[in-house]
Amino acid sequence: MTDDSATRVASWRLLLSNPVTVVSVGVLAVVVLVTLTAGWIAPFDVNDVDVPNALQSPSGANWFGTDELGRDVFSRVLVGIQASLRVAVVSVAFAVVVGVGIGVLAGYFGGWLDAVFMRVVDVMFAFPVLLLALAIVAILGPGVTTTMLAIGIVYTPIFARVARASTLSVRLEPYVAVSRTIGAGHLYILGRHILPNIVGPLIVQTSLSLAFAILSEAALSFLGLGIQPPQPSLGRMIFDSQGFVTLAWWMAVFPGTAIFVTVLAFNLLGDGLRDVLDPKQRTMIEARRAS
Repeated sequence: MTDDSATRVASWRLLLSNPVTVVSVGVLAVVVLVTLTAGWIAPFDVNDVDVPNALQSPSGANWFGTDELGRDVFSRVLVGIQASLRVAVVSVAFAVVVGVGIGVLAGYFGGWLDAVFMRVVDVMFAFPVLLLALAIVAILGPGVTTTMLAIGIVYTPIFARVARASTLSVRLEPYVAVSRTIGAGHLYILGRHILPNIVGPLIVQTSLSLAFAILSEAALSFLGLGIQPPQPSLGRMIFDSQGFVTLAWWMAVFPGTAIFVTVLAFNLLGDGLRDVLDPKQRTMIEARRAS
Protein backbone atom coordinates (compact mmCIF):
# COMPACT_ATOMS: atom_id res chain seq x y z
CA MET A 1 0.00 0.00 0.00
CA THR A 2 1.36 3.43 -0.97
CA ASP A 3 1.74 6.27 1.51
CA ASP A 4 -1.21 8.13 -0.06
CA SER A 5 -3.43 5.05 0.16
CA ALA A 6 -2.42 4.44 3.77
CA THR A 7 -3.19 8.06 4.61
CA ARG A 8 -6.63 7.83 3.00
CA VAL A 9 -7.44 4.62 4.86
CA ALA A 10 -6.32 6.15 8.15
CA SER A 11 -8.40 9.25 7.46
CA TRP A 12 -11.53 7.22 6.76
CA ARG A 13 -11.00 5.17 9.91
CA LEU A 14 -10.59 8.33 11.95
CA LEU A 15 -13.75 9.81 10.41
CA LEU A 16 -15.81 6.67 11.00
CA SER A 17 -14.49 6.29 14.55
CA ASN A 18 -16.25 9.50 15.56
CA PRO A 19 -19.84 8.52 16.46
CA VAL A 20 -21.06 12.12 16.22
CA THR A 21 -19.81 12.38 12.64
CA VAL A 22 -21.35 9.03 11.73
CA VAL A 23 -24.71 10.13 13.13
CA SER A 24 -24.51 13.43 11.23
CA VAL A 25 -23.80 11.54 8.00
CA GLY A 26 -26.82 9.33 8.68
CA VAL A 27 -29.05 12.34 9.32
CA LEU A 28 -27.87 14.04 6.14
CA ALA A 29 -28.45 10.83 4.19
CA VAL A 30 -32.07 10.89 5.37
CA VAL A 31 -32.34 14.58 4.44
CA VAL A 32 -31.00 13.89 0.95
CA LEU A 33 -33.38 10.95 0.59
CA VAL A 34 -36.29 13.17 1.62
CA THR A 35 -35.12 15.79 -0.85
CA LEU A 36 -35.11 13.30 -3.71
CA THR A 37 -38.43 11.66 -2.85
CA ALA A 38 -40.49 14.38 -1.12
CA GLY A 39 -42.99 14.62 -3.97
CA TRP A 40 -43.71 10.90 -3.74
CA ILE A 41 -43.69 10.25 0.01
CA ALA A 42 -45.68 13.31 1.07
CA PRO A 43 -49.09 11.87 2.06
CA PHE A 44 -51.05 14.99 0.98
CA ASP A 45 -50.79 17.70 -1.61
CA VAL A 46 -48.93 20.57 0.06
CA ASN A 47 -51.54 23.11 -1.08
CA ASP A 48 -54.61 20.99 -0.29
CA VAL A 49 -56.82 23.40 1.70
CA ASP A 50 -59.22 21.78 4.18
CA VAL A 51 -60.55 24.61 6.34
CA PRO A 52 -62.90 22.42 8.46
CA ASN A 53 -59.83 20.50 9.64
CA ALA A 54 -57.67 23.56 10.30
CA LEU A 55 -55.35 23.62 13.34
CA GLN A 56 -55.76 19.92 14.08
CA SER A 57 -53.15 18.56 16.47
CA PRO A 58 -50.76 15.75 15.38
CA SER A 59 -52.60 12.48 14.80
CA GLY A 60 -52.46 9.25 12.84
CA ALA A 61 -53.97 11.00 9.82
CA ASN A 62 -51.80 14.12 10.04
CA TRP A 63 -48.52 13.25 11.76
CA PHE A 64 -47.47 16.87 12.26
CA GLY A 65 -50.99 18.29 12.50
CA THR A 66 -52.54 20.83 10.16
CA ASP A 67 -52.06 24.58 9.71
CA GLU A 68 -54.52 27.46 9.70
CA LEU A 69 -55.85 26.42 6.28
CA GLY A 70 -56.06 22.73 7.08
CA ARG A 71 -52.97 21.85 5.04
CA ASP A 72 -50.90 18.87 6.20
CA VAL A 73 -47.82 20.18 8.04
CA PHE A 74 -45.87 16.93 7.57
CA SER A 75 -46.18 17.10 3.79
CA ARG A 76 -45.22 20.78 3.78
CA VAL A 77 -42.17 20.14 5.98
CA LEU A 78 -40.96 17.42 3.60
CA VAL A 79 -41.28 19.67 0.56
CA GLY A 80 -39.88 22.61 2.55
CA ILE A 81 -36.72 20.62 3.36
CA GLN A 82 -36.43 19.82 -0.34
CA ALA A 83 -36.69 23.49 -1.28
CA SER A 84 -34.22 24.64 1.39
CA LEU A 85 -31.59 22.06 0.48
CA ARG A 86 -31.95 22.80 -3.24
CA VAL A 87 -31.42 26.51 -2.63
CA ALA A 88 -28.45 25.81 -0.34
CA VAL A 89 -26.73 23.42 -2.74
CA VAL A 90 -27.10 25.66 -5.80
CA SER A 91 -26.06 28.82 -3.96
CA VAL A 92 -23.03 27.21 -2.32
CA ALA A 93 -22.01 25.61 -5.64
CA PHE A 94 -22.07 29.09 -7.17
CA ALA A 95 -19.97 30.44 -4.29
CA VAL A 96 -17.47 27.57 -4.61
CA VAL A 97 -16.96 28.02 -8.35
CA VAL A 98 -16.66 31.81 -8.29
CA GLY A 99 -14.93 32.15 -4.92
CA VAL A 100 -12.35 29.42 -5.50
CA GLY A 101 -11.62 30.84 -8.95
CA ILE A 102 -11.00 34.29 -7.50
CA GLY A 103 -8.98 33.00 -4.54
CA VAL A 104 -6.76 30.66 -6.54
CA LEU A 105 -5.95 33.26 -9.19
CA ALA A 106 -5.25 35.92 -6.56
CA GLY A 107 -3.06 33.63 -4.47
CA TYR A 108 -1.17 32.10 -7.39
CA PHE A 109 -0.43 35.17 -9.50
CA GLY A 110 -0.34 37.77 -6.71
CA GLY A 111 0.55 41.35 -7.64
CA TRP A 112 -2.14 43.71 -8.89
CA LEU A 113 -4.56 40.82 -9.49
CA ASP A 114 -4.37 39.82 -5.84
CA ALA A 115 -4.76 43.44 -4.71
CA VAL A 116 -7.84 44.09 -6.87
CA PHE A 117 -9.60 40.81 -6.08
CA MET A 118 -8.96 40.97 -2.36
CA ARG A 119 -10.07 44.59 -2.05
CA VAL A 120 -13.40 43.63 -3.62
CA VAL A 121 -13.62 40.70 -1.20
CA ASP A 122 -12.81 42.98 1.74
CA VAL A 123 -15.59 45.38 0.74
CA MET A 124 -18.09 42.51 0.61
CA PHE A 125 -16.89 41.30 4.01
CA ALA A 126 -17.67 44.73 5.44
CA PHE A 127 -21.39 43.94 5.20
CA PRO A 128 -23.15 41.40 7.42
CA VAL A 129 -24.10 38.32 5.38
CA LEU A 130 -27.86 38.58 5.87
CA LEU A 131 -27.89 42.35 5.34
CA LEU A 132 -26.06 42.01 2.02
CA ALA A 133 -28.39 39.20 0.95
CA LEU A 134 -31.40 41.34 1.85
CA ALA A 135 -30.03 44.21 -0.23
CA ILE A 136 -29.49 41.98 -3.26
CA VAL A 137 -32.97 40.44 -3.01
CA ALA A 138 -34.53 43.87 -2.50
CA ILE A 139 -32.87 45.10 -5.70
CA LEU A 140 -33.59 42.03 -7.86
CA GLY A 141 -36.95 41.09 -6.35
CA PRO A 142 -38.00 38.07 -4.25
CA GLY A 143 -38.05 34.54 -5.60
CA VAL A 144 -36.16 31.23 -5.63
CA THR A 145 -33.63 32.22 -8.30
CA THR A 146 -32.90 35.55 -6.64
CA THR A 147 -32.47 33.84 -3.28
CA MET A 148 -29.97 31.38 -4.75
CA LEU A 149 -28.03 34.21 -6.40
CA ALA A 150 -28.05 36.40 -3.29
CA ILE A 151 -26.83 33.63 -0.96
CA GLY A 152 -24.25 32.54 -3.52
CA ILE A 153 -22.87 36.07 -3.81
CA VAL A 154 -22.59 36.67 -0.07
CA TYR A 155 -20.72 33.38 0.50
CA THR A 156 -18.34 33.85 -2.43
CA PRO A 157 -15.86 36.00 -0.41
CA ILE A 158 -15.53 33.24 2.20
CA PHE A 159 -14.41 30.68 -0.38
CA ALA A 160 -12.17 33.28 -2.03
CA ARG A 161 -10.28 33.85 1.22
CA VAL A 162 -10.00 30.15 2.04
CA ALA A 163 -8.77 29.33 -1.48
CA ARG A 164 -6.32 32.24 -1.51
CA ALA A 165 -4.81 31.36 1.87
CA SER A 166 -4.39 27.71 0.88
CA THR A 167 -2.95 28.64 -2.52
CA LEU A 168 -0.39 30.99 -0.95
CA SER A 169 0.83 28.09 1.17
CA VAL A 170 0.91 25.48 -1.61
CA ARG A 171 2.60 27.65 -4.24
CA LEU A 172 5.71 27.84 -2.02
CA GLU A 173 6.13 24.06 -1.97
CA PRO A 174 9.24 22.65 -3.68
CA TYR A 175 7.28 20.57 -6.20
CA VAL A 176 5.64 23.74 -7.54
CA ALA A 177 9.06 25.37 -7.97
CA VAL A 178 10.33 22.26 -9.75
CA SER A 179 7.37 22.31 -12.14
CA ARG A 180 8.10 25.92 -12.99
CA THR A 181 11.78 25.13 -13.52
CA ILE A 182 11.04 22.40 -16.07
CA GLY A 183 8.73 24.76 -17.96
CA ALA A 184 5.29 23.58 -16.85
CA GLY A 185 2.50 26.02 -17.74
CA HIS A 186 0.25 27.83 -15.30
CA LEU A 187 -2.78 25.68 -16.15
CA TYR A 188 -0.82 22.49 -15.52
CA ILE A 189 0.49 23.73 -12.16
CA LEU A 190 -2.94 24.93 -11.07
CA GLY A 191 -4.65 21.69 -12.10
CA ARG A 192 -1.93 19.26 -11.03
CA HIS A 193 -0.52 20.83 -7.87
CA ILE A 194 -2.57 23.73 -6.53
CA LEU A 195 -6.22 22.61 -6.72
CA PRO A 196 -5.72 19.00 -5.49
CA ASN A 197 -3.83 20.28 -2.45
CA ILE A 198 -6.39 22.87 -1.34
CA VAL A 199 -9.42 20.58 -1.57
CA GLY A 200 -9.40 19.70 2.15
CA PRO A 201 -10.15 23.17 3.57
CA LEU A 202 -12.66 23.78 0.79
CA ILE A 203 -14.60 20.60 1.62
CA VAL A 204 -14.83 21.62 5.26
CA GLN A 205 -15.92 25.15 4.31
CA THR A 206 -18.53 23.76 1.92
CA SER A 207 -20.14 21.68 4.67
CA LEU A 208 -20.27 24.66 7.03
CA SER A 209 -21.53 27.00 4.30
CA LEU A 210 -24.37 24.64 3.43
CA ALA A 211 -25.55 24.90 7.02
CA PHE A 212 -25.49 28.70 7.00
CA ALA A 213 -27.05 28.82 3.53
CA ILE A 214 -30.05 26.89 4.86
CA LEU A 215 -30.34 29.38 7.71
CA SER A 216 -30.04 32.29 5.28
CA GLU A 217 -32.76 30.88 3.04
CA ALA A 218 -35.04 30.36 6.04
CA ALA A 219 -34.40 33.94 7.20
CA LEU A 220 -35.15 35.42 3.77
CA SER A 221 -38.31 33.33 3.42
CA PHE A 222 -39.38 34.31 6.94
CA LEU A 223 -39.13 37.94 5.86
CA GLY A 224 -41.12 37.25 2.71
CA LEU A 225 -38.16 37.74 0.36
CA GLY A 226 -37.18 34.13 -0.30
CA ILE A 227 -39.28 31.26 -1.61
CA GLN A 228 -42.71 32.61 -2.42
CA PRO A 229 -46.11 31.05 -1.65
CA PRO A 230 -47.74 28.74 -2.51
CA GLN A 231 -44.45 26.80 -2.58
CA PRO A 232 -43.74 25.61 0.97
CA SER A 233 -40.71 27.01 2.77
CA LEU A 234 -39.61 26.21 6.31
CA GLY A 235 -38.92 29.87 7.03
CA ARG A 236 -42.30 30.97 5.70
CA MET A 237 -44.04 28.23 7.70
CA ILE A 238 -42.49 29.59 10.89
CA PHE A 239 -43.61 33.09 9.93
CA ASP A 240 -47.18 31.88 9.32
CA SER A 241 -47.23 30.17 12.71
CA GLN A 242 -46.70 33.39 14.68
CA GLY A 243 -50.39 34.07 15.17
CA PHE A 244 -51.08 30.51 16.34
CA VAL A 245 -48.27 29.81 18.79
CA THR A 246 -50.60 29.11 21.72
CA LEU A 247 -53.23 27.32 19.62
CA ALA A 248 -51.05 25.22 17.32
CA TRP A 249 -47.48 24.85 18.59
CA TRP A 250 -46.77 22.19 15.96
CA MET A 251 -46.90 24.77 13.15
CA ALA A 252 -43.60 26.26 14.35
CA VAL A 253 -41.98 23.35 16.19
CA PHE A 254 -41.75 20.87 13.31
CA PRO A 255 -40.37 23.27 10.63
CA GLY A 256 -38.01 24.74 13.22
CA THR A 257 -36.82 21.28 14.25
CA ALA A 258 -36.20 20.37 10.60
CA ILE A 259 -33.99 23.45 10.19
CA PHE A 260 -32.19 22.84 13.49
CA VAL A 261 -31.42 19.16 12.83
CA THR A 262 -30.25 19.74 9.25
CA VAL A 263 -28.01 22.69 10.16
CA LEU A 264 -26.58 20.86 13.17
CA ALA A 265 -25.80 17.78 11.04
CA PHE A 266 -23.91 19.88 8.47
CA ASN A 267 -21.94 21.64 11.22
CA LEU A 268 -21.01 18.38 12.93
CA LEU A 269 -19.98 16.87 9.61
CA GLY A 270 -17.81 19.93 8.97
CA ASP A 271 -16.13 19.47 12.35
CA GLY A 272 -15.51 15.79 11.61
CA LEU A 273 -14.07 16.53 8.18
CA ARG A 274 -11.82 19.21 9.66
CA ASP A 275 -10.43 16.70 12.14
CA VAL A 276 -9.62 14.30 9.30
CA LEU A 277 -8.44 16.70 6.59
CA ASP A 278 -6.41 19.07 8.78
CA PRO A 279 -3.05 17.35 9.46
CA LYS A 280 -2.55 19.23 12.74
CA GLN A 281 -5.98 18.26 14.04
CA ARG A 282 -5.53 14.65 12.91
CA THR A 283 -2.14 14.41 14.62
CA MET A 284 -3.54 15.82 17.87
CA ILE A 285 -6.47 13.39 17.87
CA GLU A 286 -4.28 10.38 17.09
CA ALA A 287 -1.81 11.39 19.83
CA ARG A 288 -4.65 11.81 22.31
CA ARG A 289 -5.98 8.36 21.52
CA ALA A 290 -2.56 6.77 21.70
CA SER A 291 -1.86 8.21 25.17
